[in-house]
Amino acid sequence: MTLSDLSALLPLIILVFGIVIIMLVQTVWRNHKLTLILSVLTFVISTAFLTVSFFAESKQVTSLLIFDNYAIFYMAILFGAALAVCFLTYGFMEGRNNIKEEFYIFMLIAALGCGVIVASNHLISFFLGLEVLSVSLYVLIAYLRAGPMDIEAGIKYLVLAAVSVSFLLLGAAFVYAYCGTMKFSAMNFSALTPSIGKSSLLLAGVIMIIIGIGFKLAVVPFHLWTPDVYQGAPAPVTAFIATASKGAVFALLLRYFISTNIFDYRPLFILFIVLSIVTMFFGNLLAIMQNNVKRILAYSSIAHMGYLLAALLAGGRWAIIAVTIYLLTYFITTLGAFGIITILSGKERDFDRLDEYRGLAFRHPVLAIVFSGFLLSLAGIPLTAGFIGKFYIFTANASSGLWILLIAVAINSFIGLYYYLRIIATLYSHIQEPQTVSFESRLMPSFSYAGGLVLILLVFLLVFIGVYPSPFLKIISGIVSSLI
Repeated sequence: MTLSDLSALLPLIILVFGIVIIMLVQTVWRNHKLTLILSVLTFVISTAFLTVSFFAESKQVTSLLIFDNYAIFYMAILFGAALAVCFLTYGFMEGRNNIKEEFYIFMLIAALGCGVIVASNHLISFFLGLEVLSVSLYVLIAYLRAGPMDIEAGIKYLVLAAVSVSFLLLGAAFVYAYCGTMKFSAMNFSALTPSIGKSSLLLAGVIMIIIGIGFKLAVVPFHLWTPDVYQGAPAPVTAFIATASKGAVFALLLRYFISTNIFDYRPLFILFIVLSIVTMFFGNLLAIMQNNVKRILAYSSIAHMGYLLAALLAGGRWAIIAVTIYLLTYFITTLGAFGIITILSGKERDFDRLDEYRGLAFRHPVLAIVFSGFLLSLAGIPLTAGFIGKFYIFTANASSGLWILLIAVAINSFIGLYYYLRIIATLYSHIQEPQTVSFESRLMPSFSYAGGLVLILLVFLLVFIGVYPSPFLKIISGIVSSLI
């Protein structure tokens, strides 16, 4: 380990020191606002030191981690998402009887796991990062312990995550038995043939690894945990799971696909096409039947993973650009949507029933307009960030000749538009039964200036990227060379 390696690792090291400092401060003085400030400072300093990693001479730190432009870009996005969740959490947790300070510690640990995942180019570092992320999510999902749904969501995630990790470890063992190493670059599918032989060991290992990753991404048929966990977890935690947790794993999946040339192996390629199409249709069709906003967004997130798989299968330069811009826009819109739910949530439970949103435009017109903007962005309507993401998925599929995926994305975009418009129509509907809306929900009990600032920034990015995406596209184009 050289000084150059340490300078590349500084963002992650700062996160670790921040976690330790907050724990030590809490032994002396428990204060919610102080803990938030220390957490924010940790994220800000860690993100600032990504510039040191960018200019560090050593990009490859041991054989486990690589701090190239790709990893640094995704770390900046993930740390920003975690920071936004911390701001939203402050108003959400204020006034509750729960111990609040540990929440931010686990959020920092989860962000650390995400950072390790996106910098991984080795199965061992991927496993370590995934476990750091998963263990912190076990706690965050059931953190409030306010009702049976909280505990149920935590247990479901714990059990299914343990099963998925078992597949991942067994797959890694098979890969090691075939390759003698767990580095991504050693798993070359270019020379692999469909015939059964020694290469089947590598194939079986990769399939098991993909099953483990499929759980984290909630692609069909590994999606069953998603609606229950989204509904049972606190709204800020749901926002983190839907964005940073899935985004980190998908960024790793993109690096894995590019490094192993998995696109050259036709049977696996066809399998992923089927998975992408089934995930899109399954997520969108089930979302139509839901009457809970968090469950609608849960099934919506499943469909969005299908869209991302469609972009990923384009391969090469277009895949990297399409996946990255789509993840960026998805982060902005999803954080915003769950941010609205967070602000409206009461002290007893989350504000997530669809009928509770009826007439929101007449009680909180600004919030209704902002929520409508985020929903329209998720649907991919022009002049929003989501439209730019969908446009690049279409472009990637068209440039690669994947017309079946392009048609599937187009059809599912229309299906998704229905349930997004259904929520928007509810926002602007007149209240027929005023008693169904609690007095507490009218007062925005979880509002804080920190959360409001986050929403303002997200709305700005939503419109700015939708109208003038060039600066972000230039940055994203610059990271392509890191993988190709």
